[in-house]
Amino acid sequence: MSQFTIRSANARFLSKNIARCLSTTALPVSGTGAVAASVNAANRAKAGLAAATAATGPVYSVRARAVSGQLRPYSTEKPVTAEKHEFKAETKKLLHIVAHSLYSQREVFVRELISNSSDALEKLRHLQATSQDVGAENPLGISITVDADKKTITFSDSGVGMTAEELKENLGTIARSGSKAYIEKMNDSEDTKDMANTIVGQFGVGFYSAFMVGDKITVYTRSATPGSEGYCWESDGLGSYTLQKSDGVDVGTKIVISIKEDASEFLDKSKLEAIIKKYSNFVGFPIALNGEKVNTVDALWTKDKNSISDEDHTNFYRFVSHAWDEPAYHLVYKADGPLSIRSILYVPTKNPEALGFDRIKPGVSLYSRKVLIMPNAENLLPEWLRFIQGVVDSEDLPLNLSRELLQNGPIIMRLRSIITSRIIKWLQEESRKDPAKYKEFFKTFGIFIKEGVCQDTDNQAEIAKLLRFESPANDAGELISLNEYVEQMPSDQEHIYYLCTPSRQFGLESPYYEP
Repeated sequence: MSQFTIRSANARFLSKNIARCLSTTALPVSGTGAVAASVNAANRAKAGLAAATAATGPVYSVRARAVSGQLRPYSTEKPVTAEKHEFKAETKKLLHIVAHSLYSQREVFVRELISNSSDALEKLRHLQATSQDVGAENPLGISITVDADKKTITFSDSGVGMTAEELKENLGTIARSGSKAYIEKMNDSEDTKDMANTIVGQFGVGFYSAFMVGDKITVYTRSATPGSEGYCWESDGLGSYTLQKSDGVDVGTKIVISIKEDASEFLDKSKLEAIIKKYSNFVGFPIALNGEKVNTVDALWTKDKNSISDEDHTNFYRFVSHAWDEPAYHLVYKADGPLSIRSILYVPTKNPEALGFDRIKPGVSLYSRKVLIMPNAENLLPEWLRFIQGVVDSEDLPLNLSRELLQNGPIIMRLRSIITSRIIKWLQEESRKDPAKYKEFFKTFGIFIKEGVCQDTDNQAEIAKLLRFESPANDAGELISLNEYVEQMPSDQEHIYYLCTPSRQFGLESPYYEP
């Protein structure tokens, strides 16, 4: 067995930038490398990471791979004595910040490790598809096991696994992304460019999120390359790690997290299941929790719209909206330029605000490569479209290191503009296809359309085409558009007069109205 210090890609520059951001806050470093920092200091640390990324190019790592199926017992052989190498103080600070201050919620460690497992499985599937000589002993999948008695959570996958050198490079180096390098290699070939779009990893810090909840992490892995040996990697996250050969290791990766006392809530199976469904329900491989499959709903937005049944739409709408009515309208929208967009959107049957509930939250969640980035995304659509439910998935999102927040910029504004315009066009199409059904929609959601005309000046003219009105020239309850009113105007009528009233009866009884 050998023991190594964990290295950092661009460590000196990263540490320098983080230290500059933390210069006003004392950062005492104990013998174990612990760092005491305020919340504000952590925020400045994130800014330092961003500055380092901008100056040196993307900062990456491959996150650990996690195994599905039943695994053979791993070696319990005690490691031989090895020389211990300690981090320099500045690198210990960097490791602590990445592991403990980068993410706003500790539960995202589940998302990060599942995403790593998904990447490992995609890589193995690609190798198999290109007829390369690789070993695969178990079905492709992800297995998560919670052991409350031992206080451990185990993430396993039957993916591509790692060699000893890959362990040193991918887990022994902070902020180095093997997944990113893999994507770049695949993009060089026209035959594999599309496969690269299924890889999630970008920044190389996701694996270290496990240290938010664990005081020790043990990784067992064996590469799918024929003849590869199994290895055991272990670290307490305090500046060093051990690496030794291990017998009985299946192809893939198994991560065992020893849970901290203050993170025991994650040993609750039902809580962990809820987190998996929240962030990783649409990962393209089966996820089993203590032997039971968790992700049972397909990512409909990735399918051909003609293959999706009405029942599929109803079930998916209920899943994403947490409602029990049926969707009045549905839209499957895909685009490859100027942005890569895969989306599925719904109009509900009922308006919760009309039932006396509080102002509803935005109903569209933002995904990147089928992994949740922002639930109920507030800035994705203008506020008047908050009644729309569904999912928007884009590979072009400018994510920050934690993949929790979007970096502001023209791409987000462009995405908002494209989706908003498509929704308006969609509703216009529905109004022409079935005017009677659209009039029922307008009676329920017309208040939002009127709000949009007043607030959304960029799309005001197109939104106005969605408005419907009552006219004394028509029967009570009959709604017409402005264009329809103009078409039925007498030839000698030169002006259009209107009243803003809550109902037809109020308008007829208004002192401003003259028949």
